Amino acid sequence: MTYNLELTDTFGGEANYSWVKRAQLDAPSNASRRTLVRRAKAWAGLTNVPCEVSDHGDMIMIKPRWQCAILFVTCGG
Repeated sequence: MTYNLELTDTFGGEANYSWVKRAQLDAPSNASRRTLVRRAKAWAGLTNVPCEVSDHGDMIMIKPRWQCAILFVTCGG
């Protein structure tokens, strides 16, 4: 299954999109949420960075602490 990754800046805690970095991630359809989060964080250079992770069903939102950035993981088409 293909997942879309989108890393962007934040302003006031919300996604701002003054810059954005996008990519696609291929993972097995039975990949766990933890696996997806780890792969997405590795792509974004956030390995070993503490993050708040929220699962919204069809989207995973990853907010690195002490950074003005946010990473979205969504199902691709």
